[in-house]
Amino acid sequence: MTESIDQTIEGTAGGMRAGNRSLSVMDQIREAILGGAVGAGARLNEVQLSKTLSVSRTPVRAALQALAGEGLLDYAPNRGFTVREFPLPAIVDAYDIRAALEGVAVRFAAERGLATKERDIIERALAAGDKLLERGSFEAGDLTLYRDINGDFHDALLAAAGNRMLSEMIRICHHVPVSSTRNIVVFEYHDVRRRHDDHHRIFQAVVGREPWRAEMLMREHVASIKTSLVGHLSERKTYPAAEFQTAGESP
Repeated sequence: MTESIDQTIEGTAGGMRAGNRSLSVMDQIREAILGGAVGAGARLNEVQLSKTLSVSRTPVRAALQALAGEGLLDYAPNRGFTVREFPLPAIVDAYDIRAALEGVAVRFAAERGLATKERDIIERALAAGDKLLERGSFEAGDLTLYRDINGDFHDALLAAAGNRMLSEMIRICHHVPVSSTRNIVVFEYHDVRRRHDDHHRIFQAVVGREPWRAEMLMREHVASIKTSLVGHLSERKTYPAAEFQTAGESP
């Protein structure tokens, strides 16, 4: 059974990023796509979305058009908007580029040192991940919680790099939904445990002002995620899928 957009938005707002409660219509739809709640090829119904989000059709239509401009949606006459499908080579390319760029970002962060704000965010993310993983297994909703923890960790390191062009280039990689730091929906407990341990090692290298080690660790971290995810997608020969639904609708 698939999740409704209401549940997706509520889960997002309830995570570490409390500011998501004030997301625009476009941001809410984008978050659902990048987070994996809406699968490749899913059709987005304008009327249904306006009811679900409690807004008129005008901002929904504008949001869908803008997201099509970003490359997340495709539009076809008489069919409307659908979530763009990305072939496996495009996903591999996005991860390879992410590995290189995020490696550079943590190298910059290690060279410049962490500001108090970024260090606090990372330490909170690491502590929250430790607490979530200490049970030795996942319960319902834990992956959603870890998605925010993962995003906070990566976002804080990118902010610490202090390079706007680098941020923009990484953001483009995240527009391939399966390669976004927000999309960990196919991971199991042992996958997340391994990635979270990577986070600790990366953080220690940054704090220890070891730029080249930090870069190597981040490159290996992202590359290992690519290997796991591509293997999973190759076996399924599809992407994580869910439908945008109005609350109460059957899948």
